Amino acid sequence: MCETPGCKSIAQLQCPTCIKLGVQGSFFCNQECFKKSWKSHKLIHSLAKGEKTDVSGIEFNPWPSYNFTGKLRPFPPGPKRTVPSHIGRPDYADHPTGFPASENAAKGSGQIKVLDDEEIEGMRVACRLGREVLDEAAKVCDVGVTTDEIDRVVHEACIERECYPSPLNYHNFPNSCCTSVNEVICHGIPDLRPLEDGDLCNVDVTVYHRGFHGDLNETFFVGNVPETSRKLVQVTYECLQKAIEIVKPGEKYREIGNVIQKHAQANGFSVVRSYCGHGIHRLFHTAPNVPHYAKNKAVGVMKPGHCFTIEPMINEGAWRDEQWPDNWTAVTADGSRSAQFEQTLLVTETGCDILTKRGVGYPWFMDQLKKLQ
Repeated sequence: MCETPGCKSIAQLQCPTCIKLGVQGSFFCNQECFKKSWKSHKLIHSLAKGEKTDVSGIEFNPWPSYNFTGKLRPFPPGPKRTVPSHIGRPDYADHPTGFPASENAAKGSGQIKVLDDEEIEGMRVACRLGREVLDEAAKVCDVGVTTDEIDRVVHEACIERECYPSPLNYHNFPNSCCTSVNEVICHGIPDLRPLEDGDLCNVDVTVYHRGFHGDLNETFFVGNVPETSRKLVQVTYECLQKAIEIVKPGEKYREIGNVIQKHAQANGFSVVRSYCGHGIHRLFHTAPNVPHYAKNKAVGVMKPGHCFTIEPMINEGAWRDEQWPDNWTAVTADGSRSAQFEQTLLVTETGCDILTKRGVGYPWFMDQLKKLQ
């Protein structure tokens, strides 16, 4: 499809400069749309050449006094994306501050909702569509591709499936997915930085379909990733799998963190404490809270019909984090790399169903790992 915001036409041409520079994507329906997008599109050419500039030709540095913890830096943002009016949207989608009123109203009780059969079916559909969207993102996550391009793919994949991308305008988040690179733990904002050989890139997707949210993420290898990062990603995935194995009726939510931290520490890694898994259904984030670290004080016991995420964030170095001045991007305090995996789970009578499970049963990094070996 044409990349000009608001244009839904089939693409007929590709930017010739992007072809020369080896930049993927950059499709337009005609010369007129290409000209309309030129002001923002030409940034990609500068970035592909290593010229980190904004549209004025001045180096992009939004926070001159901020001391970054690692090597990653913010790049200019891509265009603002919109969702067609016929697609159902959550209550915060068109709110000027992105305030989720229904979610806020449920905060006080802490009660964990038991889904009925109709709600379970709604969750199954939303989670299946969320998986399809993430799989589309996985196909383009590669060297030279910008995280804004990944966001575009996610956005268009959502629209094609009549889904609203849940992150868009949630508390004013500006994009349709989160892309967290290297030392970014979570909530990274897509921008025009091309992914580099050796990067780690987590893509976090949530879709809203006919009243229900489906949430998942995976960490991907970009090119030839260092062995230490490969181990980090492998162990992070194992932490999630070991946590899922204990999900069943009668299990305490606080036990999930004990399982995750035990495995992470045994392999020399640490567990982020500031962010946790969460209940999900008609609300994006709700009870229960699901911490990933040991000896936590999570409240609640699992029951059939409970639906929630587990999404451990594991660091190479220390567990502490801080936030960029954009008030979203969470990074490791020591600049070390971080990885994350997430699934949405439904507690059943005998265990749980992984609603966002990949069709072949394995995460994408395992396919990538085979190519590197």
